[in-house]
Amino acid sequence: MALNNQPESVSSVLKTFAILQALSSQKDIGVSELAQRLMMSKSTVYRFLQTMKTLGIVSQEGDSEHYSLTLKLFEMGAAALEYVDLVEIANAEMSNVATVSGEAVSLGIEDGDSFVYVHKLDASHSLGVQVRVGSRHSLVDAALGNVFLAEKSESETKRIWQETGGDDDTDFATLMIKLEAVRKKGYAFDREEHEVGVIALAVPVYDRFNKAVASLSVDMPTVRYSQDVCDRYKAALLQAAAAISSKLGCAKYPYQQAVA
Repeated sequence: MALNNQPESVSSVLKTFAILQALSSQKDIGVSELAQRLMMSKSTVYRFLQTMKTLGIVSQEGDSEHYSLTLKLFEMGAAALEYVDLVEIANAEMSNVATVSGEAVSLGIEDGDSFVYVHKLDASHSLGVQVRVGSRHSLVDAALGNVFLAEKSESETKRIWQETGGDDDTDFATLMIKLEAVRKKGYAFDREEHEVGVIALAVPVYDRFNKAVASLSVDMPTVRYSQDVCDRYKAALLQAAAAISSKLGCAKYPYQQAVA
């Protein structure tokens, strides 16, 4: 692919990755050698390298024209790999929950003041809740998000709540009561608050530091909801979350008594 025959924004990305790929092939490379190898002007290569240096992606050897990769990209890749491993570990336990419930089972991770769906298993029913992997939602909005929100301080929760448009003290007090129930019982319950016609149950997944790194949920249409159904799905979710947490190094799932 010719780098110079692309729109400017695309060309810049291609040139950046070409430089990164070249740098990954040996410990350090000079600007002149890079320019020659990639068939770019020396000034262009230098400009890109200086930008990457500012971002901490490459380092310059003193005042020389030689550059090498830092561990920045490795750190980013390792962070992404953590979630890939999480999906692989969670999939079998999610399948067990899907077998018990026949409903959509989802896995979400916290990202800033939001959560993102990273894995899902569709419902076996013709009428099932649809979840899109990669979609992002506020922590305030749904049971999956409330699991993460329950781990935060009141002041942090209020900041997030206000940034979603919340301004009524009574509504915030109601939210805090709801989150206290999540902390006490070990699961979040969403009755058509996030989406009309949908009921969701969600439980936390913990790592070896007892930090909630993911949230596991069952989503069902209101027409199939009953208290008995809720209790069965809650038990299946907690059992699955405890098993996933154990594989992530959590010594004792905080809601082990609810699982037993």
